Formats: sequence, structure tokens, C-alpha cells
Amino acid sequence: MRKICFLWMMLTFFLLPVGAAEEESLSAKDNEKRVEVTDTLFVRHLFNSTMFKHNSTDSLIRARHKRTFFHQVGNVFTRFFREFNTTDSSYIEDQHYNYTVMLQNTNTYEIYTLRNKEGQSITFAPDPSWRLGPYLGWRWVFLGYTFDLKHINATNSHTNKKELDLSLYSSLLGVDLFWRQTGNDYHVKHMNLGEHINCNAMRKAPFGGFKSSIKGLNLYYIFNHRRFSYPAAYAQSTVQRRSAGSMLLGIGYTQHKLEVDWDKLTQLVDDRLNQGVPPGEQAKIDSSLMFSQVKYSDINVSCGYAYNWVFAKNWLFNASLSVGLAYNQSTSDTESEHFDIMNFRFRNVNLDGIGRFGVVWNNTRWYAGMSTIIHSYNYRKSQFSTNNSFGSVNLYFGVNFGRKRNH
Repeated sequence: MRKICFLWMMLTFFLLPVGAAEEESLSAKDNEKRVEVTDTLFVRHLFNSTMFKHNSTDSLIRARHKRTFFHQVGNVFTRFFREFNTTDSSYIEDQHYNYTVMLQNTNTYEIYTLRNKEGQSITFAPDPSWRLGPYLGWRWVFLGYTFDLKHINATNSHTNKKELDLSLYSSLLGVDLFWRQTGNDYHVKHMNLGEHINCNAMRKAPFGGFKSSIKGLNLYYIFNHRRFSYPAAYAQSTVQRRSAGSMLLGIGYTQHKLEVDWDKLTQLVDDRLNQGVPPGEQAKIDSSLMFSQVKYSDINVSCGYAYNWVFAKNWLFNASLSVGLAYNQSTSDTESEHFDIMNFRFRNVNLDGIGRFGVVWNNTRWYAGMSTIIHSYNYRKSQFSTNNSFGSVNLYFGVNFGRKRNH
């Protein structure tokens, strides 16, 4: 019995290290397997099995490509241009057709008012023009021409009047481009030369000594462009289905030029107001108003609000108003200025305004409506000030054709 116990103890003594070695070996193998599994998961996470496939979205090549500067710039522009047509379909319905033909009547008007520090004022206005013509459109591009029916005779002396008005509307941005050069069809609309001088005889007196020109552009951003549509009111390229409004932020630049033949105007005053009047009581235009020519540019930043009211099915009324803070730079026969920070003067800061109003009926196939755009610019100096307002009223009727595939 003692021999058996002794042999068991000796066997245990010699086999224990071997068992421990085997357990240690097995433990090491398990650890190696765990490390191998962990490394495999890490490698799979870092190097996905699809990373080197041709169209894989998680490949390193594509990741590097997305991080390049030009690709990021391209993505910014892509997202920006997509916003031009991104709208809320519950508020704005897209146009169903590619083409349109339209007949439009355009009536333009203009008025200039000159004032001096003595309280005298003279208002000039040309004869209004009455134009009619056809337009052909493809989506948002319109091409057409209107004939001045009032001055349609080619030998008429009023034919030197020129004008161009172009407005482009998208859901995100709007642009107004305009150029106007007056003819010689002005008349005196109103004159005030003092409290005790009756100037009624000067009303509607023809005056060919006034010339003016204006050219410029306005650019504005529409904040709520997903639900509010300017094109629905002024371009008929969309249909507003629910009422909505939006804040507007814009910038603008215009150049103005005025010329007055004061000798001719003085002679007109003498012929109409001073016949038989004693010299001491005759009407006279103060010399502070007598500039021969003035040129000025107008830089403005504007802010406003626009609202589309859907008052019945397929019917829309729009009203918008923007007020701009403008800085004037002038060059005249008495004053000359060049803008820089050192000569900035608050007296050169004035207020400008732009108003738009329109009513339209549009069932996506046929449409008709009326719209008007009014611009107002102010210019003020120590000796005199001017106000120029001009605009147009459009009456139109049209039909769309060439239905889009997805409608």
C-alpha cells in the first residue's frame, strides 16, 4: 500500500509540469486566436473587402477623391444650382409644358422732378409708350419683340427713344436689367416757381430740351424660396397653390445722366408766363437749379418683403416692396466726386425703392394676367435734388404646349 502511494506521488510530481505546460500551451494558443480574431476584425474594419472594387462607395480612392478641393467646390456649386428648382410641391406646382406662346401689351412711363433749396420745382415726363408684340418661350427663357404702336411711323421724331427691360426670375434669385434712353417727347408736367406765381400755363407744355438715360441692374435673394415663387407671379413658369411670403435681400447698381437746355426752358417760361408782366414780377428760374449736365452712379443695398396671395383656385395676387440704402457718386459741371473711404459723406446717402404688383390666372395650360414694376431713385446735393421714377405695366395672354414627359 505504501509502495502504491509512493508511486502515485512520484507520477503526479513528474506529470504536473507536463500538464501545466500543456495548459500554458493551450492558453497561449487561445490568446493567439483571440489576438488573431481581434486583428482580423480590425483589419476588416480598416480594409473593407469591397474597398478596392470599381464602384465601391467606401474605397480609399473614392475617399481621397471626395477630399480633393475641386470636388468639394463642385459639390458646393451642384447643391447651389439644385436650389434653383428645389420647391415644396404642396405650395408650388411646376410647369407641365416645355413651350409657350404669348401676346403682351407693355405700357411704359417715366417722370423726373428737379428741386432747388429755394423751393422751386420742375417735373418733366415723356409721352407714355404703348407697345404690343408676340413672345415665344422655352421653359424660363422668353424671346419676343413689342412694337411701339403710338410711334410706329419710322419718320416720327420720337423714334430716337430706346429702352430695354429684362427681368429673370428663379425660385432662389431674381435679376432686373434695364437700359432707357429718352427721346425728345418730354413735356412739363408740373412747375412751381414761387407761391405768388401761377404756373398753370406751363402744364403739358412740350419741351425738347430735356434728355436722360439710365442703365443698371438689381440682384435679389429670396429667403423662403421653397414655398414662395416669384416666377408664379411674373414668369408663369410655376403655379402658386398656397399663399406664402418671403423676405428679400438685394444689391443694385445704376448710372444716371441728365441734360437740360436751360436757355430753351427760360424762353418757354417767358413765352407762357411773362407776356405782359412787369419786369419786377416776372417768373424766373433760380440759377441754383441750372446745371447743364449731371452724371451720377447709384450703389444700393435693399431689403424688403413679398407675398403671394392665392385668393381662388388658379388665381394669384402678388405685392412686394423693397427699400434700399443708396450711395451716390456724381460728376457734373459744378461738382466732381470719386468714391473712396476717405471722402465718404452721409449727405450722399439716399433712399431708393422698388415695387412689384401682379395678378395672374394660370391653370398650367392657359394663363393671363397683369403686372407692374416701379423703380424710384433719389439724388440730393446742396444746391438741388432730383427724383426719377419709371416703370412698366404689362398685360398678357398665353398658352403652353409641348407637355413634359413626367407630367
